[in-house]
Amino acid sequence: MLNIDLRPPASLPALQAEAERIGFTISSDPLTGALLRTLAAAKPGGQLLELGTGVGFGSAWLLAGMDQQARLLTVDNNEQHQSIARAHLGSDPRLSFQLIDGHAAITAFLEAGRRFDLIFADMYPGKYQRLTDTLQLLAPGGLYVVDDLLPAPDWEPERGQRVETLIQTLEQEPMLSLIPLDWSVGVIIAARRG
Repeated sequence: MLNIDLRPPASLPALQAEAERIGFTISSDPLTGALLRTLAAAKPGGQLLELGTGVGFGSAWLLAGMDQQARLLTVDNNEQHQSIARAHLGSDPRLSFQLIDGHAAITAFLEAGRRFDLIFADMYPGKYQRLTDTLQLLAPGGLYVVDDLLPAPDWEPERGQRVETLIQTLEQEPMLSLIPLDWSVGVIIAARRG
């Protein structure tokens, strides 16, 4: 592997300390974060959606790649977790938060005709549930990104089947061009054809 300084966002150490304090162990991997930053930089003025704020790791990396015209909407249903992200990232005018169930958020975005240039799906709704609906939220040329696809010791028994179903569904979706990356924690990047 290349030895590259990932230059993590300045907010990351504080977010890490907060995650450790509350025992939150499912934050985005640094390599995935650096990839998110790069993909966000490829969407100048873009509308970005993060399904699963957690404590804000993914948001921090996405913000680090976004230009000043881009906007990030991050969704989570856990007030404690999202409040940490708000405390450390909430002063950035490019970022908005929604404290809402993922299913309700996806339904609301569909009903409003919203489209996003990048979707990072890091919660069950949008990844293992409501995938077809979530893909409808992609603008032409939009990127759909999921991670945590390589087996890990803490996986519950049914997780492997969920991942397999996700991969098969994405592979069979004619509107997508995708690449699986056997790298970091396992990532898929899918682009919606125009």
